[in-house]
Parts: sequence; C-alpha cells; structure tokens
Amino acid sequence: MNDKNDSKSKKGMAVKIIIPVIILSVLVGMWIVKNTKKESIGPAGTDSPDFALHVTEEIDLEKLKSYGIPIVIDFGADSCIPCKEMAPVLKELNNELQGKAIVKFVDVWKYQQLAEGYPVSVIPTQIFIDADGNPYKPEDPEAKQMKMYSSRDNGEHVFTAHEGGMTKEQILDALKEMGLK
Repeated sequence: MNDKNDSKSKKGMAVKIIIPVIILSVLVGMWIVKNTKKESIGPAGTDSPDFALHVTEEIDLEKLKSYGIPIVIDFGADSCIPCKEMAPVLKELNNELQGKAIVKFVDVWKYQQLAEGYPVSVIPTQIFIDADGNPYKPEDPEAKQMKMYSSRDNGEHVFTAHEGGMTKEQILDALKEMGLK
C-alpha cells in the first residue's frame, strides 16, 4: 500500500513542478517574442514622434541624426499640386522604412516657421541627410538634380536639396546611396 501512495505522491509532486515550469516557459516565450518584435521595428519604434511623417513642431535635427539612419525632409503643402502627387509616396516610404530611414513632411503653408534655416525657396523641396548625420553628397549631383549648399563663412557643405517632385524610385535611390540598409 505504501508503494502506491509513494508513487501517487511522486506523480503529484512532479505535476506540481512541471505545470508551473510550463506556464513560466510560455510567459517567458511571449515576453521574448513581444520584445523582439519591438526591436525589429527600429531604433525608436513606430510610436516615436521622431518617425512620424507629418511635422507640426520644430524639428530636432540633432536628435534625428543620432539614430544613424538616412533622413529625408520634404517641405511642401497639402494644397500644392506636385506636393499632392508626392504625398502618397512619402506616406508609403514612411510606413515601409520605419526604423531604417526617417521620412518627414512639413506643410510650409500651415507651419511656415518650421522651414526657417533650411534652403527652401520653392515647394516641394526635399532635404537629404545621410546615415552619418552629414548632408548627402551624391556621386553625381547634376544627374540627380541635387543642389549643394555651403556655408558662406567657411565653405562647409551644410545642405543637399532637391527642388520639385520626386518619384519613390528617385527617393529610394538617394536613400540607398545615403546608407539605407
């Protein structure tokens, strides 16, 4: 009789140990899956305002550069025809490249002050910054229709811009040259 009781108590003890271990393993596995997915989104995740497409406040360019990924800032307006044509392209690139590149849109008719300090004389104008946080230096600026801006004080290259509309392919080509992975 004691052998049966010992056998039952050993099985009962094993069940009391195995079930919590299984539950704990499942919980740890869920935590790992959840956190791994967040990390794969990118350095700041999709919830970060740094990765939001529409800009309504001053851009902290130094913070954006700190992510170590290429940046494109499009200065345009919701009611400008070429800007309207670019809007779906920017939205698509912003969604597809979360964490791999920063794609921004500034409506300069609504938020004119946000264009101050940038070489914007027509819209749309795109500003390009490479993954190292430097102004993009295209291999062939003329072929890509890029304008290179330098400081009057020291001649340092400070901005690379494109004026007018761009296709998704043109933007992706520039982003790849700027370090898009």
